[in-house]
Amino acid sequence: MDNQVAQPRQASDAVDPLLTLSNVEVVYDKVFLAIKGVSLDVGNGDMVALLGANGAGKSTTLKTISGLLAPERGAVTRGRVEFRGRNIIPLSPPARVALGMVHVLEGRRIFEHLTPEDNLLAAFPSRTSRQRFAELKEQVFTYFPRLKERARTKSGYLSGGEQQMLAIGRALMTEPELIMLDEPSLGLAPMLVEEIFTIIREINERQGVSVLLVEQNAAAALEIVSHAYLLENGHVVMSGEAAVLRQNPDVQEFYLGGAGKVDYHNVKHYRRRKRWLA
Repeated sequence: MDNQVAQPRQASDAVDPLLTLSNVEVVYDKVFLAIKGVSLDVGNGDMVALLGANGAGKSTTLKTISGLLAPERGAVTRGRVEFRGRNIIPLSPPARVALGMVHVLEGRRIFEHLTPEDNLLAAFPSRTSRQRFAELKEQVFTYFPRLKERARTKSGYLSGGEQQMLAIGRALMTEPELIMLDEPSLGLAPMLVEEIFTIIREINERQGVSVLLVEQNAAAALEIVSHAYLLENGHVVMSGEAAVLRQNPDVQEFYLGGAGKVDYHNVKHYRRRKRWLA
């Protein structure tokens, strides 16, 4: 295990890295250090997960990439964020979207008073033709047939799973190279989680869209991604191939439901301590 602790994947390990974070630190209100020296990369066509408990820094990492820190009084105080080799820290969120990245926020954040079709139109770049809108809309409806069935219903009346599908579909209307998903499984039944994750993998395979997935449901995330980073208290404490992390005893105990739990009857003094903190 020792060779996995605090060993974030280097850009040279990925083929044609699309996104690279190098030793990034983020401070809120000029006081609170939220992420501390985070380094990671996402290659072209990669599916990568950010795992960790609440408050680990996962959502802050995504907002650092998409440029949404400022409304929450956060700022990057150290490090670089590069997209296709370009430092994007000075760019506004719309400029980053124009470069080819999109962020699906936690909690769906759809326009509930609009229909699914109007939600898709709201995300569509106005500089592109009406014909292209029709093509992209049909592509979204192919991935999510339920949205087509309810295309003229107000989105506030959709189920939680349908709203999550709409949030992902709306992101696809920007024709991204990188899609960042923040807790897409939140509040959904296990069968819906499996369905949505299967579609995310299909989008990745069919369109070559890179995916950066933030998830507390580590078991579901590690089934579809190729690589994962584990965050704790703003640090990357472990990284590696998804198959390797699934077999790691610490990951199993603390993040995968306790596979191989300790028998407390046979252990007199058991300290529940993660080995990377030793």
